Amino acid sequence: MKKDIENREDIYLFVKEFYVKLLNDEVMHHFFAAFTNSELLEKHLQILVDFWDNILFYSGTYQRNAMKPHLDLQAKKPFKAEHFKLWLLHFNNTIDEHFKGEIAHAAKSRALSIATVIQIKTAELGKQ
Repeated sequence: MKKDIENREDIYLFVKEFYVKLLNDEVMHHFFAAFTNSELLEKHLQILVDFWDNILFYSGTYQRNAMKPHLDLQAKKPFKAEHFKLWLLHFNNTIDEHFKGEIAHAAKSRALSIATVIQIKTAELGKQ
């Protein structure tokens, strides 16, 4: 039986598994190619754990601007609607493979909100 997301260890598990999917996806890989180095990937995963820990448990562990790296990336490698769909698909599948419960549902809901906001902001950037 699957349990709900309860702590940073659970977050690390889903973030790491999620990135395995992204790095192995032919359409998505180019966005994450900078993280093929295991040391850089691990550093990035810890930042993401802080982000999701803050999102799901209001821990205060994430103090960065989450939008800036995505806007910077958009300028180099533009996002398309299919990228957001695949990102959400991989995210939701990763959560569903490992967890079930209120926090797991909240993570998927927040991921949809985040993807929607990033999609809107990057589209606005493209119109400038």
